[in-house]
Amino acid sequence: MYLKITGIPYLQPSGLAITSEDIANYLKNNDLFEGTTLAAKPRVIKASPKSDMAIIWVDIWDSQNSSKAKTLINHSFNFSRYIATFRGTSMNLGVPQCHNCWKWGHTTFPCKVHGSKCQKCRGPHKIKNHRDFVWCCKANFKLNPPRLETKQGKPCPHTFKYVNYKGDHMADDTKCPFWKHRFNRE
Repeated sequence: MYLKITGIPYLQPSGLAITSEDIANYLKNNDLFEGTTLAAKPRVIKASPKSDMAIIWVDIWDSQNSSKAKTLINHSFNFSRYIATFRGTSMNLGVPQCHNCWKWGHTTFPCKVHGSKCQKCRGPHKIKNHRDFVWCCKANFKLNPPRLETKQGKPCPHTFKYVNYKGDHMADDTKCPFWKHRFNRE
């Protein structure tokens, strides 16, 4: 049974990010968690790029009717000087990424952006139409030196700043440091 813990700071007083081992040790020594066994190590993810808070996913061994999880859900506890709360959650440990605007934190359905954004340049077109709609792939002989057209069938060689991490890669690139950080991937 998966639970989510909110209200815990991402950075410890030492300035280091909180680790799954820190959370596991704290829960092991907390009376509220007595008699509960972790099925996997907790997953710690920063709530958002500019947030100082963490979201922790905890997978616990529980009975068929989830009796232990039901007693923990919506229960608050002290974590240092903070008040943390257990929340029920689904098995999906990921943070949603919208395939419309390519930002993290919401899915495509509730997105407020009208139309699609390109994963490469965030222009108002789909990635498959990138070459046809952007200035960077079109010839411009007035420039010094002149810019040649990107050949048909060749990928756009130009770099852009990615909306979430400001790196020079596409929004859905799994090699993105932001993506790795959000999912604690190596």
